[in-house]
Amino acid sequence: MFTSIKTSRENKALVTELTRKMNLGAENVVARLALAYSLSKDERLELSGIQDSQGKEYSRKVLLGEYDEVYIAMLCVHYDLYKTDKDIARYIKLHIDHGLTLLNDEFNQKGTGSGLEFLIQKIDGGLNSL
Repeated sequence: MFTSIKTSRENKALVTELTRKMNLGAENVVARLALAYSLSKDERLELSGIQDSQGKEYSRKVLLGEYDEVYIAMLCVHYDLYKTDKDIARYIKLHIDHGLTLLNDEFNQKGTGSGLEFLIQKIDGGLNSL
């Protein structure tokens, strides 16, 4: 099992910028959102597309908190992996970097609304699609 994950160098600045713009708390909150948002897109990313690991480092406890089993379960279902698979950490990193890029693109397209407004809009859109 992994103990920490690092974003790409490019996304180190991005997570800081998104944290400031969205105003939802600490940087690990935005990283968690990025992971969940990327997984919600239902894209199976290839490990060959993994970026460098020279960015922001998060310990597993800080990154996933008390719900680490939930995040890992979502990833396992998405990729049909067992929870002890050796590539779990790499997939988490891959989806965090992917999610940060998606969040940044989408948050910038929506203008200057708050992070809370952005989340409410996404939750509402998800509920309406059921």
